[in-house]
Amino acid sequence: MTVASKQEPFILLLGDILFFLFALWLTLTLRYFELPDSRLLYSHLVPFSVLFVVWVLVYFISGLYGKHTTLLRSRILSIIVNAQIINVVLAALFFFFIPYFGITPKTNLVIYLVLSSLLVALWRVYLFPLVGFHRRQKAVLIGYRDEAEALVAEVNKNPRYNLEFVLVGHLDEEFDSEGFRKEISDLVRAEEVSVIVADIKSRKMESVLPVFYSLAFLESKVTFLDIHKVYESIFDRVPFSAVNDQWFLENISSTSTRFYDVLKRLMDIVIALPASIVPIAIFPFIAILSHMSGRERTLSVQTRIGRGNRPIRVFKFGTMIYDDNGMWNTGQENHVTTIGSILRRTRIDELPQLWNVLRGDLSLVGPRPEFPQAVEAYTEKIPYYPMRHLITPGLSGWAQLYGEHPHHNIGIEETRNKLSYDLYYIKERSFFLDVYIGLQTIKTLLSRSGR
Repeated sequence: MTVASKQEPFILLLGDILFFLFALWLTLTLRYFELPDSRLLYSHLVPFSVLFVVWVLVYFISGLYGKHTTLLRSRILSIIVNAQIINVVLAALFFFFIPYFGITPKTNLVIYLVLSSLLVALWRVYLFPLVGFHRRQKAVLIGYRDEAEALVAEVNKNPRYNLEFVLVGHLDEEFDSEGFRKEISDLVRAEEVSVIVADIKSRKMESVLPVFYSLAFLESKVTFLDIHKVYESIFDRVPFSAVNDQWFLENISSTSTRFYDVLKRLMDIVIALPASIVPIAIFPFIAILSHMSGRERTLSVQTRIGRGNRPIRVFKFGTMIYDDNGMWNTGQENHVTTIGSILRRTRIDELPQLWNVLRGDLSLVGPRPEFPQAVEAYTEKIPYYPMRHLITPGLSGWAQLYGEHPHHNIGIEETRNKLSYDLYYIKERSFFLDVYIGLQTIKTLLSRSGR
């Protein structure tokens, strides 16, 4: 029993590749007014197979394998066309710079662009919903108000989930437990409810648990789901009602990630070493422009909190008149320089942090490090906040993709929300999740969104 099928992205991927192949076959048929023979098909299939891999990555960066892809009917065609235009440009460059294959399919690429866009749109808008069709099951939801309301708002209004909550109980409010238990039993026995989603570990569930036991014993068709797992599956973050000492003991283990840690460190070095040439090459130009904008030093060296609550020195290209190092209420006038504004918008100011990656202070992916002043405030007001320092911080992270974060001030609620994403990453971190974050970060950089 799943709330939303985790196989959906794989089904979409398989369908996309099949329609890529069909579009190629159809393109050759229309181009030469006959069914392509094996020689013609093979001469195109070999290079296009390489391109298919690149095109899938472009689709991935475009968000076409995200959780809510099936809901974007009004935008799906424009997203696909934009992605396909990029794919055709990449294909043209591929055949131009690698003439090994002996074909220059200029006309074919234009025909392919039109056909593949139409076919993939047909697959995703009309055919995939039929493949992924499932009957929505009615469910009971019992949890704390904030999390329960978020789940109801997301699930009940969203056809991609196979649940619909028809009865909701809030654990942080008083309710008639006897009447609530009877209502659950009546709904289950009338076969109007077949799923119960609840915070079973909560002590406040004690008055309701007996009816669960009886239903589990008498009604074999009833499925019980942990509200925290459902919440994580839908929102990709950890609900705070689940976070306690026991949660960390169950979910945070260093021994199970040793191979991943070595692989991640190797990936950091392999990527950061050649990329660090860029900030070295542009350093003289940034120095001249920064001086002309009124800033004396080119580099900004900031103190942040790294792994194990250890202070680290992070390098950036300076973007303000002077470095405040997280001390925002000094009363001294400070502002972003002209060149600093450009550096921020283009994210070039972050490039010197590649040197921190090589030093091991930062990783390419991980929770963003905060200033000591902010960490002190958040540690005091947000439970378990220091736990984000269990791993090496990063240039980009899960929270940067999905969570809002305060700029140049202390934001308790925004940071509390951001922590839920950081904890999810710490729990679920893997090589493939890092690759996903890296690709999504590229998308963010290209679209100049986020910060």
